[in-house]
Amino acid sequence: MEGGVPHLRSSAISRVEYNPSARILSIWFVDSGGPYDYHGVPAHIYEGLLSASSAGSYFNDFIRDQYSVG
Repeated sequence: MEGGVPHLRSSAISRVEYNPSARILSIWFVDSGGPYDYHGVPAHIYEGLLSASSAGSYFNDFIRDQYSVG
């Protein structure tokens, strides 16, 4: 995201960053830290995470176990 790091209202996720050219979503978790880099994530999944009413639930439903972590 241009112009800074987006703010999430989440008790589970403290920070996210997205690299659209590499399609890498980096997530920092409140409990386990990070970053955890999820590879091959399309932009619409990142946008969905930002706009979700619960970022933690969105992560569990659409990101966790869906993309490789490295």
